[in-house]
Amino acid sequence: MRYFKYLAYVIRHRWFVMLECFQYGLLWQGLVHDLDKFLPDEFIPYARFFHNPDGSKRQIRDKTGYYKPDDTGDPAFDFAWFLHQARNPHHWQYWILPKDDGTIKPVCMPRRYVLEMLCDWRGAGRAQGTPNTQAWYAKNKDKLILHPTTRQLVEENL
Repeated sequence: MRYFKYLAYVIRHRWFVMLECFQYGLLWQGLVHDLDKFLPDEFIPYARFFHNPDGSKRQIRDKTGYYKPDDTGDPAFDFAWFLHQARNPHHWQYWILPKDDGTIKPVCMPRRYVLEMLCDWRGAGRAQGTPNTQAWYAKNKDKLILHPTTRQLVEENL
């Protein structure tokens, strides 16, 4: 049951993101957004993490839709999240450069991926019933490590 529930969510999420992308003229990105979520190495851990064995949804998000995906206590989900970020340049984490001294440097995201990221945030909010992207960003912006130019573009388009 959990796999069908998660499948329904992914389809709903992709639909809303596609609609948002089309508004920006990002036709191809809207069509192929998050297709990797259907790969077994992401789909199975995500379904198991977000849904209990009876198919009910776990309460892991706050009222804005945020959860801490890098500290879940679930190694399979953590790895699936890592793969998803590494495969998708619309995630800000994709644009983090680890430096030899252990620090990190945000790299400027190309405009089309910034816009897809915004579409992703809006689509996720709509799919989860928390469509206020501005409120989500206001609450979570300090958690996002963005290049100053990227942040400016995000804030101009919110």
